[in-house]
Amino acid sequence: MRCPAKFVWLILWTVCVAEDCREPPPRKETEIVSGSWTEQTYPEGTQATYKCRPGYRTLGSIVMVCKDGKWVSLHPSRICRKKPCGHPGDTSFGSFHLAVGTQFEYGAKVVYTCDEGYQMLGEINFRECDTNGWTNNIPLCEVVKCLPVTEPENGRIVSGALEPDQEYTYGQVVQFQCNAGYSLDGPKQIHCSAGGVWSGDKPKCVEITCDPPHIPNGFYTPESNRYRTGDRITYHCKEGFYPEIQGNVARCTGNHWSPAPRCTLKPCSRPVIKHGKLYYDYRGYFPANVGQYFYYYCDHNFVTPSRRSGDYLTCKRNGWSAEVPCLRQCIFDYLEHGHNSYSAKKYLQGETVRVQCYPGYSLPDNQDTLLCTENGWSPPPKCILVKTCAKSDIEIENGFFSENIFTYPLNKQTQYKCKPGYVTADGATSGLITCLQSGWSARPVCIKSCDAPVPENARIKSDGTWFKLNDTVDYECQQGFESRNGDTAGSIVCGEDGWSDKPACYERECITPGIKSYLDAEPKHNKFKVGGVLKFHCRERRVMLGADSVQCYHFGWSPNLPTCKAGQVKSCAPPPQLLNGEVKETQKGEYQHSEVVEYVCNPRFLMKGSHKIQCVDGEWTTLPVCIEEERTCGDIPDLDHGYVRHSAPPYHHGDSVEFGCNASFSLVGPRSITCISGKWTQLPQCFATDKLKKCKASKIFASEGNLLDKTEFDHNTNQSYKCRGKSESKYSVCINGVWDPRVSCKEEVLNSCPPPPQIPNAQDMTTTVNYKDGEKISILCQENYIIQDGEEIVCKDGRWQSVPRCVEKIPCSEPPEIDHGTIQSPGSAEERREMFEPKKYAHGTRLSYTCEDGFEISEKEIICHMGKWSSLPQCVGRPCAPPPEIQNGAVAQEKDSYLYGEEVTYSCDEGFGIDGPASIRCLGEKWSHPPECINTDCFDLPTFNDAVVIGPKKPSYKSGEQVTFKCLQYFQLEGPNTIRCIKSRWIGKPACRDVSCVNPPSVENAVILDKRSRYQPGERARYECIEPYALYGDVEVMCFNGSWTKPPQCKDSKGKCGPPPPIDNGDTTSFPLPVYPPGTVVEYQCQSYYELEGSSSIKCENGQWSEPPKCLDACVVSEEMMRKHNIELKWRPDKKLYSRTDDTIEFRCRQGYYRRTPLHTFRATCQQGKVAYPTCG
Repeated sequence: MRCPAKFVWLILWTVCVAEDCREPPPRKETEIVSGSWTEQTYPEGTQATYKCRPGYRTLGSIVMVCKDGKWVSLHPSRICRKKPCGHPGDTSFGSFHLAVGTQFEYGAKVVYTCDEGYQMLGEINFRECDTNGWTNNIPLCEVVKCLPVTEPENGRIVSGALEPDQEYTYGQVVQFQCNAGYSLDGPKQIHCSAGGVWSGDKPKCVEITCDPPHIPNGFYTPESNRYRTGDRITYHCKEGFYPEIQGNVARCTGNHWSPAPRCTLKPCSRPVIKHGKLYYDYRGYFPANVGQYFYYYCDHNFVTPSRRSGDYLTCKRNGWSAEVPCLRQCIFDYLEHGHNSYSAKKYLQGETVRVQCYPGYSLPDNQDTLLCTENGWSPPPKCILVKTCAKSDIEIENGFFSENIFTYPLNKQTQYKCKPGYVTADGATSGLITCLQSGWSARPVCIKSCDAPVPENARIKSDGTWFKLNDTVDYECQQGFESRNGDTAGSIVCGEDGWSDKPACYERECITPGIKSYLDAEPKHNKFKVGGVLKFHCRERRVMLGADSVQCYHFGWSPNLPTCKAGQVKSCAPPPQLLNGEVKETQKGEYQHSEVVEYVCNPRFLMKGSHKIQCVDGEWTTLPVCIEEERTCGDIPDLDHGYVRHSAPPYHHGDSVEFGCNASFSLVGPRSITCISGKWTQLPQCFATDKLKKCKASKIFASEGNLLDKTEFDHNTNQSYKCRGKSESKYSVCINGVWDPRVSCKEEVLNSCPPPPQIPNAQDMTTTVNYKDGEKISILCQENYIIQDGEEIVCKDGRWQSVPRCVEKIPCSEPPEIDHGTIQSPGSAEERREMFEPKKYAHGTRLSYTCEDGFEISEKEIICHMGKWSSLPQCVGRPCAPPPEIQNGAVAQEKDSYLYGEEVTYSCDEGFGIDGPASIRCLGEKWSHPPECINTDCFDLPTFNDAVVIGPKKPSYKSGEQVTFKCLQYFQLEGPNTIRCIKSRWIGKPACRDVSCVNPPSVENAVILDKRSRYQPGERARYECIEPYALYGDVEVMCFNGSWTKPPQCKDSKGKCGPPPPIDNGDTTSFPLPVYPPGTVVEYQCQSYYELEGSSSIKCENGQWSEPPKCLDACVVSEEMMRKHNIELKWRPDKKLYSRTDDTIEFRCRQGYYRRTPLHTFRATCQQGKVAYPTCG
């Protein structure tokens, strides 16, 4: 192939001129080169392709080529530009702005903001243009909300209110209003602002209060630093002042007092006189000024406070004086059914008089005082019949009444006391009795008493703490002790000088008896205490006859000492027969010496004495006795979870009944119980079988070759075992967890007791048989003796114990008497068969009582038991028929029958009165003596000077009837205007006194107008001065109670003075006149707690008054000021104190506070109405 020359040249040139690029293609901000560029140089023409970085884009490929050792772009206009994201989106109630960049392209950032009143929902408020578009969601704007608003305390929301927990939105408004008595402190309304907070704080409702009022010439209560709306004060004006408007109460209403409390000078209006009137009309004189006075008179039965029929009413600063012009006058001239002086006495309203009614009468409600009231006596002066009791109705032997009262009304109690050494029936030193309808509730009794005796080595057989005269107290000596006369029991008697003896016992001893030479006795002592046992042995192989041991008792040694026989002893024939009993075992034909036979009694019989007899040298010892036991046993006791197998009542002595248990229960204890002398022996028990306890194996079971294959044994298991060195087996049964008998290998030594004793006065039971521990013998006393301290003796610990006594049956003395009853004499020798001597009754004697006529007995018989009579019967009064009739009188509400002791009261017909006690009493089918009704009319009406009877006269007047008198003209009644007929006598004496006036007093340089010869009370006479004289004083004088008031004066008018000058906090002592003559002196006085400075009087001279005094202010220490300074008055608990000038006041700190000012400031002085208060903090 041939090439043109030109082309060849070009290649050659290229080869010669081209240069490699010595570095990889360049890195760019917006483009990324594709492929791997790890070489150091790149040949001419090598191309590198670029792609745009994320967020950028281009139109066509961007390629760079290696040219002349450099990388140059093939299309320079092709570049990577930012990718656009479009519009970011608008949000409601908000806007956005570009925070980064100028266009919505890659890398741009827009920030959103909400309109006013709205807030962004969430924390992200922007969007950014990303490779994938706009990031985040368009933010949302929601309206701003404010927290819920609650009503202010004592207020409410009046507009804009929502539910309590609901929020408010921007712009919403809430308005507030306070309750009555409160006002707003803060804005009336608030609104929800753009920031989500309220425009202001919620207002408060503060209480509307009033400041303490200032009341000149007055004071108020209660005092306080502030007053709430609706609070009220009550204010009072000083003397001479009165509330400006009606009422004296002001109320706090909206920061002010309504009505305003003010005190104004008080004139006197026309007086209203209850139970009286002004003597003349005087209508034109009212309202009257202070100092003016007027005459008044009182109605009938009323008088002035000075006890006159009329007097003056004076106008003073605090109103009319007297405050109560007319008071009731009560005349005490007669007390019906009471003590009278028959002289009329006068009492003013409010006064009292003590009265004394006859016995059996009283004022209503047991009062003893009459009060004079506006309506007369209260209660009326009449004693009404009441039930009373007198001390004289009853006598207290060995006692006395502790009150100085002689008569007691119904239901009144009084106390009586016993003399030293005497007590009431219940052992107290004093008692109470009550006045009942039937008389005193009980007859006081004071009986001789003795305190409980203190025994020595003895036991008192009584729980009493005191004893009556002749009471007997039994005592018994302790075991082994006896009295000085050898008794183990005794008794003492309460006498006038105390106890008859001291209950003392001394330790009993038995002297060792004389012992024969053929006897050997153990132990060898000289003396033995009670209970000691002496044992015997025969010497020289002799045979003992009798008891081999004896015991020391309180009555000596018993039984008798034995003897010893050297020769042969005899045998005995078969034992004798026992009445109502038999030998327990099969009898033999012959019994050797010392053999013992035991007896048992037939059913229903009880053995007394030793149940064993012994053959002693051919003779049997004493037989016992079988006596019939009449006592039977009651119902069979119930057994829980069990039943009786068979029963056949009645149950006699010796009868037995057997028990069984219900299913699932097992019997523990004896299967049967026995009736012994009227009492059942102890019951068994039924236990639940599955609850029965097991017995643990004893260590003894596993010793000495006993085989033990169990550790526990069931109930009722019978277990045998052997003891070491013993060949015989022992047995024990498991009974509900306990082995019976107790598992033991110890030798049990059971001491035997000597033969039983022959107790003094007991039936013979001589025997020589010894008894085992636990055996008992029943004792039977001889005739005319009774057993004490139990009926059995018991063998225990080798000696007989609980030895009873057989004591003689003690007779009783003469039986006591009873009220309204007598003792029936014994009608036969049988009833008094055991009389030992006159006025003595044998043990068991029965006596009967009979009652007087009109009485019946509760129980007739009493029984003598060991020297004491049983409880006494009572004779109870029978009821009465209707009470007897009397002339001119009767009983109210009569009944068909009346109980014993019941009373009735008679009342007389009109014109008749009771003569004697008005009440009679039922005394058991008969009545006490009735009263009489006598005539009580009055005749011959008396006459009195200057008085006449009101109304027509009568020939006779009934008791209690009144006659009224009146006085003649110019006379006035003194005392009562009535007389009264009381039981045919006239009581009362009216008196009339002349109260008119004559000849008014003469006044120099004056004449009397319309002068008369006689004036009635209250009438006036007027004066007129002769020229050129002027009148000083009242222009009139008035007739008052028979005399004239002070007349005026007629003096020269030159140099006269006007009214005296007023002063603060003070006034003249007399009512001011319009004109005063020369030389007149006027006195001043200050109000309470104000101090007068200067002369208290001024004088009229040359038409001028001299210098008046001053009233220095008082100091008022109030609770408010003391509370402010935390102080209180030192010497008095007052909350307010008024002090005069120069008075010293001492303070102290209130509790819990301490001085803040020096000590001397706590002693302050009142200066011109001011006090410098100390301070505590």
